[in-house]
Amino acid sequence: MIGLIGRKLGMTRIFDDKGNAIPVTVIELGPNQITGLRTSEDNGYAATCLGFEQKRDKLVNMPQKGHYAKLGITAPRVEREFRDMLIEGKKIGDSVKCDVFTVGDLVRITGTSKGRGFAGVIKRHGFSGPVDSHGTHEFFRHGGAIGAHTFPGRVWKGLRMPGRMGADRVTVSNLKVIRVDVDANLIMVKGAVPGPSKGIVLVRK
Repeated sequence: MIGLIGRKLGMTRIFDDKGNAIPVTVIELGPNQITGLRTSEDNGYAATCLGFEQKRDKLVNMPQKGHYAKLGITAPRVEREFRDMLIEGKKIGDSVKCDVFTVGDLVRITGTSKGRGFAGVIKRHGFSGPVDSHGTHEFFRHGGAIGAHTFPGRVWKGLRMPGRMGADRVTVSNLKVIRVDVDANLIMVKGAVPGPSKGIVLVRK
């Protein structure tokens, strides 16, 4: 599995040869620095650790400074591990660019969805709410009764109720790569990607 760490820049649209508008998300993808290599012999599994951007020196603690100094690299701002990803000829400290993806590839993108805070059932679960007439007063956005009559005499686990909404890890699969700009470290994928603009995302082939 090939993957990279990137940053969602926002959405726009482009036009194909026939003049059709295609909604795309622009992602700044890499360059990623290889910060570690896992092998089946030493670690029991194969993986590649990648780092994205550079962490400010004042935010790097002493153990991290010693670890990255031993590897001969700078501390990354974001670091992730990609299982079963081995790139031939690459070693720790080398860069991986977005040219590992090509136009037409289907990718799986993981990000953190926008946090909505405490939300009611209408916004959180799409409830319709009570009717607006026929005696309705005082409550207009309630979820209704939550009991289960005499039996079992309690509220069922998992009942859809108000609560914290968003800020969850979300993965969207089968997004098509529309354009790749290696010089600018940008790719464009068709459709929407989880998270806000400037949010960190993982893109895997």
